[in-house]
Amino acid sequence: MKIKIVTVGKLKEKYLKQGIQEYCKRMQAYANLEIIEVADEKAPENMSDAEATEVKRKEGERILAHIPADMYVITLEINGKMLTSEQFAAKLDELTTYGKSKIALVIGGSLGLSDAVLKRSDFALSFSKMTFPHQLMRLILLEQVYRAFRIVRGEPYHK
Repeated sequence: MKIKIVTVGKLKEKYLKQGIQEYCKRMQAYANLEIIEVADEKAPENMSDAEATEVKRKEGERILAHIPADMYVITLEINGKMLTSEQFAAKLDELTTYGKSKIALVIGGSLGLSDAVLKRSDFALSFSKMTFPHQLMRLILLEQVYRAFRIVRGEPYHK
């Protein structure tokens, strides 16, 4: 399986980098993992709706440039479907069973995802109704993908 995580913004915090490196190392046994960071668009503090839409559009173009046509796209959205870890594992397993072994997981920037990215999405996933920093979300997502592989293989993982 090929997993590509496409995310807006650079990771700066050392503790997040360390956690992400650990899960990337663990994932080597399960999937070919690639993390793509696209530049976030500079945005004024008090922007209009039109300016916000333009920021998301530019970030969306950068995201879509890294997603080939044959990839199944899962976007992380606050209004997406919430799944348990077991349901998420079953979803990934189902995708591979039906020939969708190239999966892109997309984390938007601070303003969310552009309409173009939302239209390209095959599945909208939500981890919570709460908003998380997109840098922290990358670590949470990696942990859940790793957990999903452990669940699918029937391997032990703490609850």
